Amino acid sequence: MGDRPPKSQGSLTLPELHINLLRRIIGSARVASDSLIYSYHRSFNGFAARLTQAEHLKLAAYEGVVSVFPNKIVKLHTTRSWDFIGYPKNASTSTRRQQSNMIIGMLDTGVWPESQSFNDSGYGPPPKKWKGRCQSSSNFTCNNKIIGARYYNAEGDYGPDDIRSPRDSEGHGSHTASTAAGNLVTSANLYGIANGTARGGVPAARIAVYKICWSFGCSSADILKAFDDACADGVDIISLSVGGGPMDYFRDPIAIGAFHCMKKGILTSNSAGNSGPTPGSVANGSPWSLTVAANTIDRKLTTNVKLGNGKIYNGSALNTFQPKKPMYPLIYGGDAPNKTAGYDGNVSKYCDSDSLDKNLVQGKIVYCETGSQGDGAIAAGAVGAIMGNNDQGDVAFPFPLPVSLLNETDGNNVVKYSNSTRGPTAVISKTVDYLDGSPAYAVYFSSRGPNTITPDILKPDLTGPGVNILAAWSKATTVSGEPGDKRVVPYNIISGTSMSCPHVSGAAAYVKSFHRTWSPAAIKSALMTTAQPLSAKYNPEAELAYGTGQIDPIKAADPGLVYDAREKDYIRFLCGQGYSTKQLQLVTGDPSACTAATNGTVWDLNYPTFALSAARSGVSVSRVFHRTVTNVGSANATYKATVKAPANLEVRVNPSVLSFKTTGEKKPFAVTVSTVVKNYTISGILVWSDGKHIVRSPIAAFMSFIE
Repeated sequence: MGDRPPKSQGSLTLPELHINLLRRIIGSARVASDSLIYSYHRSFNGFAARLTQAEHLKLAAYEGVVSVFPNKIVKLHTTRSWDFIGYPKNASTSTRRQQSNMIIGMLDTGVWPESQSFNDSGYGPPPKKWKGRCQSSSNFTCNNKIIGARYYNAEGDYGPDDIRSPRDSEGHGSHTASTAAGNLVTSANLYGIANGTARGGVPAARIAVYKICWSFGCSSADILKAFDDACADGVDIISLSVGGGPMDYFRDPIAIGAFHCMKKGILTSNSAGNSGPTPGSVANGSPWSLTVAANTIDRKLTTNVKLGNGKIYNGSALNTFQPKKPMYPLIYGGDAPNKTAGYDGNVSKYCDSDSLDKNLVQGKIVYCETGSQGDGAIAAGAVGAIMGNNDQGDVAFPFPLPVSLLNETDGNNVVKYSNSTRGPTAVISKTVDYLDGSPAYAVYFSSRGPNTITPDILKPDLTGPGVNILAAWSKATTVSGEPGDKRVVPYNIISGTSMSCPHVSGAAAYVKSFHRTWSPAAIKSALMTTAQPLSAKYNPEAELAYGTGQIDPIKAADPGLVYDAREKDYIRFLCGQGYSTKQLQLVTGDPSACTAATNGTVWDLNYPTFALSAARSGVSVSRVFHRTVTNVGSANATYKATVKAPANLEVRVNPSVLSFKTTGEKKPFAVTVSTVVKNYTISGILVWSDGKHIVRSPIAAFMSFIE
């Protein structure tokens, strides 16, 4: 129902007004009260309720309602990383003092408060601005590091392993929270793998926990309630590593929550999703949110397979098990079908559940033609599994038994050896980690653009480390979370845009600790325009894979210029997207209207990137982008524009020189881009520089139609 109404509108509270509205829709005061699940009243105006389809339609047509949409279940987008991006471990006393006033709101699976990453030794009381609370219970208490914690479950659906408190039973929330703002913890590792100092982006910052995800997923109603509370509690940054598919902005609970928090000066950092490399799969694409893709780091994990003939193959997987014997018998899954259950070798070669003959497999390493969770091998009593036909070696996943994933060629060699040798043997080594010096690139699973809701807003915005990240874990679960796994650990290694998002959340808090008055858009601009560019050599989708590149928090704290945007700018953008005056007035809470003067185009939103698209290849496109930059560096600065673009991308900047006399001064300019859209991304760069600062903005042209 948009913004909170003025207090002068009657004496009833918003929850009372919500029940009254439901009574008019349903017809019964008692049923209306029972149907109300949440009243959103602290940061914005709305509610969640149980309704029939007829009541839903009646409510949607009611005066004062912006949108009504079903409660959907979305999913989680699931050490060395900070070193890799050049972020120093040690901070000065003044920097730590600044960081200790920062509060990051983590909307996730909760937290494991006993982790050393959340020890509050040396911390003073919470910042005075904090208005939240700790929903404590017999198994959970807050401290001066975790200063607040709440949990939400509108579905009332609890699995056998769910804990009815802010305590984390899955590990994901502890991992993301410690990545964003965990303490420095030396000698953190997973059974000796990836040993080093685990730390967050702002180690001295405070954490507020909002548990929204359970074993069934994450409810839209819970997400909105967490936003409602977090934005009123006094957080500085919101970090949210969950999402579903692209949705209309006013039917997307994350976009709605982020919009209202933006109005209060709070930036929401979102994961882009793990549906890559499918084009148009990027989630959380609202322009007022920061959409984070995942990139690799230079730490690699390898799990070798050694055969009885001495051949060694480098595989990928996260294997913490040290072999107890030099060699184990090896069997091909296709030679061990569970015939009693009706399987033949054409099925058992994939090692599906119950497809393997336990009498033939027990005590052996089994070779499987494809990857799985390993449940079939475990059920058959295998001591390990080699899984072939796996070409994605970037990511090492854990399994409840020794596993190594090999590419197709190496896997075929293992099968040939097994078929041609009497008594074949093999051993799977424990995983080792090493630094290979390779450059960062967007990992295969990271969701790609274009932004299907608004193609000419380039998404994702940027990337953060999201592959093989070591961080805190919950002791209520195991390394893999799979049945049969008994390994309970304080730190774990996982991958996903869920991991890249809190890196950027921490970086955003770092920037805000130096610039407390900057708007969410200014912080976002600083991170985007100072990011380290990645190469299309590894990602042919170019900016549709990695946006402006990998975050560089140190440079982002001194960006030189920023592309600022406020609520009124997003309103102009939304007017241009076809939203009605009525909808916008309800959202903004003011009498602003969509008129010819306020009907802004997407190309005029003051965004730090430039995107233009066409529905098909071969279409000529020309756009004029109007932008304004604010000088946040030294006074008396002159910036000159430099454009780097291929011959088939024509770019003109007017004016090409911007002279500033004071800090905070604003200067407008226009960029005209012309091209013939192809079935690949055409990339260019606009750079403003005063000799000290490099303010970099990608220019991208691409097809918007997703086949």
